[in-house]
Amino acid sequence: MIKNLSVRPSFIPREQRGSVESQVCYLTGRIKRLTEHLDLHGRDYSSQRGLWKIVGKRKRLLIYLFKKDRLRYKSLIGQLDIRGPR
Repeated sequence: MIKNLSVRPSFIPREQRGSVESQVCYLTGRIKRLTEHLDLHGRDYSSQRGLWKIVGKRKRLLIYLFKKDRLRYKSLIGQLDIRGPR
């Protein structure tokens, strides 16, 4: 069962919709949805490739945020309950 895991635009203020945090939240929602899809359809290799591309993009954004502002990075990791990049 796929639940609505995406971040609603109304929760993010208009001036912050392009921020790193909002992009990471959006990508995290997509990753969760694709992971649930792949639990049901394990041999869907196109979705697996898409998932890896999204994970890579989120990883690059998290590394950027880690280098720029560690406090924002730590708070984002805590809010989303995800591990940081290795």
